[in-house]
Amino acid sequence: MHIFTSFFNGNKRMLMLLLLIFTHGYLFAQQATISGVVKSAPDNLGLPGVSVRLKGTNIATSTDGMGSFSIKIPAKAGILEFSSVGYQTREIPVSKTTILTVTLTEDAATLNDVVVVGYGTTRKQDLTGSVAVVGVKDFQKGSITTPEQMLSGKVSGVAITSNSGQPGSGSTIRIRGGSSLNASNDPLFVIDGVPLENGGVSGASNPLSFINPNDIETFTVLKDASAAAIYGARAANGVIIITTKKGLSDGLKVSFNSVNSISKIVKQLDVLSADQIRSIVNANGTAAQKAQLGGFNTNWQDLIYQDGISTDNNISISGGIKKLPYRLSIGYQNQSGILRTDQLEKRSAAFILNPRFFDNHLKVDLNLKGSMQKTRFANTSAIGGALNFDPTQATYTNRTDYNGYWEWLDPTSPTGLVNLVGRNPVGLLEQREDRAKPLRSIGNIQLDYQFHFLPELHANFNAGYDVASGKGTVYVDPNAAESILSKGVNNQYKTNRRNTVVDFYLNYIKEFKSIKSRIDATAGYSYNDYLTTQYFYPSFDAYGTKVPNSDPAFATNKPQYRLISYFGRLNYNYDERFLLTATVRRDGSSRFGPAYKYGIFPSVALAWTVKNESFLKDIKAISAMKLRASYGITGQQDGIDNYGYLSTYGLSTLNAQYQFGNSFYQMYRPSAYIANIKWEETATANIGLDFGLFDNRIIGSLDVYQKKTSDLLNRIPQPAGTNFAATAVVNVGDMKNEGVELTLNFNPVKAKDFDWNFSFNATYNKNTITNLTVVPNDPNYAGFPSGTIAGGVGGQNAFINAVGGPKNTFNLFEQVYDQAGNPIEGVYVDQNGDGIISPGDFKKGKQADPKVFLGFSNNLSYKKWNLSFTLRANLGNYVYNNNFSQSGNLAQILGTAVILNGSPNYLLTNFKGQQLLSDYYVQNAAFLRMDNINLGYSFGQLFKSKANLQLTGSVQNVFVVTKYKGLDPEVASGVDNNIYPRPRVFSLGLNLNY
Repeated sequence: MHIFTSFFNGNKRMLMLLLLIFTHGYLFAQQATISGVVKSAPDNLGLPGVSVRLKGTNIATSTDGMGSFSIKIPAKAGILEFSSVGYQTREIPVSKTTILTVTLTEDAATLNDVVVVGYGTTRKQDLTGSVAVVGVKDFQKGSITTPEQMLSGKVSGVAITSNSGQPGSGSTIRIRGGSSLNASNDPLFVIDGVPLENGGVSGASNPLSFINPNDIETFTVLKDASAAAIYGARAANGVIIITTKKGLSDGLKVSFNSVNSISKIVKQLDVLSADQIRSIVNANGTAAQKAQLGGFNTNWQDLIYQDGISTDNNISISGGIKKLPYRLSIGYQNQSGILRTDQLEKRSAAFILNPRFFDNHLKVDLNLKGSMQKTRFANTSAIGGALNFDPTQATYTNRTDYNGYWEWLDPTSPTGLVNLVGRNPVGLLEQREDRAKPLRSIGNIQLDYQFHFLPELHANFNAGYDVASGKGTVYVDPNAAESILSKGVNNQYKTNRRNTVVDFYLNYIKEFKSIKSRIDATAGYSYNDYLTTQYFYPSFDAYGTKVPNSDPAFATNKPQYRLISYFGRLNYNYDERFLLTATVRRDGSSRFGPAYKYGIFPSVALAWTVKNESFLKDIKAISAMKLRASYGITGQQDGIDNYGYLSTYGLSTLNAQYQFGNSFYQMYRPSAYIANIKWEETATANIGLDFGLFDNRIIGSLDVYQKKTSDLLNRIPQPAGTNFAATAVVNVGDMKNEGVELTLNFNPVKAKDFDWNFSFNATYNKNTITNLTVVPNDPNYAGFPSGTIAGGVGGQNAFINAVGGPKNTFNLFEQVYDQAGNPIEGVYVDQNGDGIISPGDFKKGKQADPKVFLGFSNNLSYKKWNLSFTLRANLGNYVYNNNFSQSGNLAQILGTAVILNGSPNYLLTNFKGQQLLSDYYVQNAAFLRMDNINLGYSFGQLFKSKANLQLTGSVQNVFVVTKYKGLDPEVASGVDNNIYPRPRVFSLGLNLNY
C-alpha cells in the first residue's frame, strides 16, 4: 500500500496527463463534423450569417458569405437549429448524415425584426410609435436619380411630389401635412447616424442627389412624436432614417448593376398654332401688327425639348478579409434632360468597414460616402419663351448679329432690339452655359462597446461629418440678345459647408425573467455644429472685364449655428404584452437668445400586444394584434434666421444708396430683429392598431393622429416705431393637422413557382389654422397671402392663410357665368354688397393640398419572371392654372410691341384682358398616376452556380388620369406656371451578382 501511494504521489502529474489524453481521445472519437449550405427560398441563394446551433448547448457557428457552414458536435447529439432574422427557424435531427442542404423561408411575422430608430435599434415587437420601414425589395425601380423617389407611394402619411422633370431636381416631401407656415416643412434626414441640414448645395438642385440610391438598404420613417421626439427640435416634420448596405462577414461578392434609359416628353403644353395666330391678328390687329406676321410654322416646344439619354452604372464589392467585413461601391451616372443643354453627370463612391473585436464586444462601423457632380443647368426661361414666342417666325436668320438667332428688332432702341419682350427660346438655351461642380462627402465612425463585466450595458460613440463645396460659373455669350447691353456674363459663385456631429450614449438592455420584464434604456449627449462659408465675387462680362461698381462689400460670410442636446429613452416590456416608451430630449440652439435657447421635448407611448393574451392565443385567424397610443412634443428650428434675435447692422442694397454730390454710397442700416423669437412646437397624439390575419397573409396598421403646432412663425406688421422694418417674423399663431392612415399588405398566393403580394395605403389629412395673431383670433386680421401669380403687376397672390381654414386656401374673385356656362369677362360676385368689386370681395375656396392620397403596389413572381408596378393618387387638391390666366387672352397676343403666342383657352373665353384673380382658373387636380411598371427575368445561377443574372425592363410615369386641363396636375406649389415637364422614361436594366 505504501509502495502504491508513493508511486501515485510521485507520478501524479503523469497520471493526470494520461487521463486527459485518454479522455480527449475518447471525446474526439465521439465527435462528428456536420457541414453543408443554407439557402433562402424562393431564390435558392446561399444565406450568410445564419446561426447554426446544437439545440440545448452552447455549441454554435454561423454561415459564411455563401451560406456554407461546418460544426463539430458530439456524435450522439440530436437536433441542429438554424435561425436568421426574417426567416422561419428550422430544426433538423442529426443522424448519420454529415452533409446538409437546408432551405429557410421568409417569416412575415419576424421579417425586419430589428428596426433602426433614433440612436440605436429596437425589436419590432417592442415598437410603440408610428414607424414604417421600406426595404430594398419594396423600392421603386427604374432610372432613379435621387433616393426619395424610391419611397414614393410606399408609406401612408408620406406625400412625395417630384419638383420637376429636371435631372436631379428632387422632391417636396411632407409627412402628415406641413407643420409650419414660414419655416421649413421638410423632414429631418439621418444617414447612418449623421443628421443632414435641409439647406441645399450651390450648383446642385437637390441635396439628396449626392446619395447613391444603390447603396441604400432601408428607409425608416418616424411619423409620430413617440418615434421622432428623440430628435427634439428638428423632428416636427417627421424623420427619415436612411441605412446603407454593410459588408459581409466572409466570402467575396461582386455585384454589377446597369440601367440605361431614354426619356421622352409625354405631352406639350397647348398653345395656339401659327395659323391660329395669323387668324387672330388679321381679325383684331392693326396694320402694323399684321405686318409683323411671319410666314413660318414654328413649334418652339419641338425645338427646345429633346429625348433625354441616361446611363447609371454601379459596381459593389463586399466580403471579409481575415474577418474584416467591408463593402466598396462605385457609381457613375450621366443623364441628359429633356430640355436641351440640361446635363447631370455624377460619380459616387462609398466605403464601409464593420469589423468586430474582443469576442464581438467592440463593434466598429466606418461609413464613408462621397459624390462629385458636373452639371449644366439649362436656361429654364426658354420654357416660358417657347410658350409665348411668335410661332410665325423663323428660328435663324442670315444676319450675323445675335449669333444668327431670329430676334425682334428695333433700330431706334439702344440695343437694336425691342425692349421688354421675350428672346428667341433656342438662343436662350444655346448661348448660356450655367455649369457647376458640386462635391459632397458624408461619413462617420461609430463604436459600440459591450462591457465585459456587464454585458447588458453598451457604450456608443458616433463622430460624423457632412462637408460640401459648390462652385460654378454662369457664362452668357456677348452677342446673345438677352445680355447685349452688358456684353455678356461671366460670373462665378462658390459656397462651402462643414457640418459635424458627435454623439455619445449608453444603452442598457436587461431581461428580468422572474418578473416577466425587459428594459431597454438609453441616455446620451449630442453636439451638432453647422458652418457655411459664402464667397462673394464682382460681376464680369463675357470678355472678363469687371463690371464697374460691382465689388461686393465683403469677400465672405460665415453663418454658423450649434445644437447641444441631452436625450434619454426608456422601453419597458412586461410579459410581452404591455409596452411603455418614454423619451425626453433637451435641445439648446444658438439661433435663439439666452432666455429661449433651450427647449424640452418629451413623449410617452403605451402599447398592448393583444395577441399574447390568453383569449386570442388560440385564434389562428388572428396572427398578430397590437394597440398603440402616444403623445409627445417635437420642435422646428429650420428656416429660422441664425441671428434673428440680435440687433445687427447690414449694408444697404445697390438700389438703396445715398447720394452725396455726384457719388452714390451704400450705407449701413439697422435690421429688424425679434429678441424673443424661439422655435415652433408641435404636440402630436396618435392612436394605432397593428394586426396580422390568416398566418400573416394580411398585415396592416391603422393610425389616427392629431398634430397641434403652437408659436407658429408668422410674418406680421410691426407697429410704427417699434422695429426697423414694416413686418417681421415672430412666434404667433397655432395650426393643427388631423388625419387617418391605413396600410394593408396582402400575400394571397405563396407557392413554389408563383408568389403574389400587393400593398395599399391611404391617408386623410385635414389642416386647419386656429390662430395667427397675438390677440387670439383678432377679427381685424384677415390673414396673410401666399402663392404668387405670374403676370400683371403688383404681386397678386392665389392663396390666403387665415384662421378657420387650411393653409394655401384659394382666395379669389368668384366668377360669374352666362346662361351657356361661359365666364363673363370682368364680372364677379359682389360678396359684401357694396357695389364695388374690390379685395373685400375675395372668396375663400378650395385648397391646394390634397385631402387624401393613396398608394398601391403590386408584385407578381412566376418561376423566373417578375412583374411589379406602383400607382399613386391624390384627391381633393386643386391647382391654379397660371398658364391659362396669363396667356389665355387677346392682350397677351396683341398687347405688347410685338406679337406673342397665347393659350387656346382664349378661344373658349374670348377674354380681351388678363383676369388673374378669377377663380375660373382654379381647377380640380385630383389624379391617378402609374409611377412605374417593371418586368424582370432571372436567368438563375450561371458560371457553375457562382453568379446570378437578371434583366429588367421598366417604364416610369406610365400614365396619368385627371380632369386637370394643364400639363401635369402634380404641382407642389399649387400654382402652375412654367413647369419643367416630367418625362416618360423607358429603361433596360441588368443586374449581375457573383
